[in-house]
Amino acid sequence: ALVVGKDVRQQQSLDEAMIKADGTPNKGRFGANAILAVSLAASRAAALSRKIPLYAWIRECFSLNYSDWLLPAPMFNVINGGKHADSGLDVQEFMVVPTGAATFAEALRCGAEIYQTLKKDLAAMNMVTAVGDEGGFAPHLKDHAQALDVLKKAVEKAGAAGSTRLAIDAASSEFFKDGAYAFEKKARTAAQMAAIYADWVKRFGVVSLEDPLAENDWAGWKTLTEMLGSSARLVGDDLFVTNPQRLARGIKEGVANSILIKLNQIGTLSETVQTVLEAHKAGYTSIISHRSGETEDAYISDLAVALNAG
Repeated sequence: ALVVGKDVRQQQSLDEAMIKADGTPNKGRFGANAILAVSLAASRAAALSRKIPLYAWIRECFSLNYSDWLLPAPMFNVINGGKHADSGLDVQEFMVVPTGAATFAEALRCGAEIYQTLKKDLAAMNMVTAVGDEGGFAPHLKDHAQALDVLKKAVEKAGAAGSTRLAIDAASSEFFKDGAYAFEKKARTAAQMAAIYADWVKRFGVVSLEDPLAENDWAGWKTLTEMLGSSARLVGDDLFVTNPQRLARGIKEGVANSILIKLNQIGTLSETVQTVLEAHKAGYTSIISHRSGETEDAYISDLAVALNAG
């Protein structure tokens, strides 16, 4: 009965009503997924009733006055480690990003060709080419530098060296134990991890590092941002959890320079858009992210285009 009779075109009002009725700070009564399903369904219904694409409706609904439409550069997760695979690598994801592609179609083709080239290269190294739970390969390589080297060579062999960069999602909270980072079988400080990442940026052209340090290692993050903030994208996922309060702290303390956006971390379309706008206002970039094991629903594509996330 809470949403019966509400106008789906009044997105903020609908989302606020659900948040208020839930009454908990983290949507613990109804659950963020239940609230989000209604929130997103309403926006789809509104776009259909207006007979315009979803991305155009989101922009109109939130009065977003961008002068152009920016199609995003896709990030292809092609080597899996961490909790997503049994490769023995601590870092959870190694990605290729066709930042120099002229069109989205060209970027998609480029990513697919690198993926197939990588598969052949790993097979030639007698590596198993079964995939991890996000579709990337899970080879047993000597160390992370070898993984980046293999990936860089696959990019070159696919003829994409000039247009494609490498990226990682370390998911480092997973290997942060007792105040240290258990990385490549050694306990390391935040400063030592920062030095390793700086080497990867320099040697392999890594352009984006997601969750390179643990979610509550604010001091380590600040040091890392001072060291690499001008040369790489430092993305907070576990650090910010699409939460405006955590983002505000990051902005105030000069921590990270980019935020990963997951609709279900915050629980409504309105709050998601608000978080992205706050990030962009502060000069942070945003990455609209999928979730492991999700459906084929392509809502995030429209969201990325609507918000010019890039």
